Amino acid sequence: QVQLVESGGGLVQPGGSLRLSCAASGFTLDSYAIGWFRQAPGKEREGVSCISSSDGSTHYADSVKGRATISRDNTKNTVYLQMNVLKPEDTAVYYCATDPGKPTIAYGSSCLRNLYDYDYWGQGTQVTVSS
Repeated sequence: QVQLVESGGGLVQPGGSLRLSCAASGFTLDSYAIGWFRQAPGKEREGVSCISSSDGSTHYADSVKGRATISRDNTKNTVYLQMNVLKPEDTAVYYCATDPGKPTIAYGSSCLRNLYDYDYWGQGTQVTVSS
């Protein structure tokens, strides 16, 4: 049974940093597309960053490019999202998601755009950026 559990969210001041973790079980992370997404109150869920299953390439939303780094530890079956220089507009619930191999999210930056094609989602972790 595929399961994703996020952690690492919290309250942080503007300019601060957080590292979010997504622990996976029931499958081997390195063969799946995996992404981080976020949803702010009253807004649509959006892609933040992802790792493509086809070639392991990483992709970022323009809003976080240069401030976020996605990484994967295959020994721990865990994906991380390091977020730096956090801004109030980064406030949202952050979710990780994965899928075993739909072609619509397997190649390049499609893993960031086609979020509704992911089959498995975690429960989310709240990130609040405020002074």
